Amino acid sequence: MKTISKIAFTLLLALSFNQSASAQEAEFLVQIKDHKFNPEIVKVPAGKKFKLIVENLDSTVEEFESHDLKKEKIIAGGKKATIIINPLKAGEYKFVGEFHEKTAQGKIIAE
Repeated sequence: MKTISKIAFTLLLALSFNQSASAQEAEFLVQIKDHKFNPEIVKVPAGKKFKLIVENLDSTVEEFESHDLKKEKIIAGGKKATIIINPLKAGEYKFVGEFHEKTAQGKIIAE
């Protein structure tokens, strides 16, 4: 009887871990159009992992770059990229489009 209880407990534990591990992170969409980010400011919850979806609506390539986040990703024209962002402390994190830094600027605000 003890073996059955241990197996049931182990299965229950595995199922609950699977549910929490498979819980989807929040997703935030940022589009690039006319070499600008839209929205320019993305508000996210502090302390939670999330996905940043960057969609390049321009026909030219752009590179999402953030020294604050230690992330960079080249996104071809007409394509999307998913960038996984680990939990952030409350604060502001700047990003740019490296190929059009004068116009493609934005920031993530974790609160």
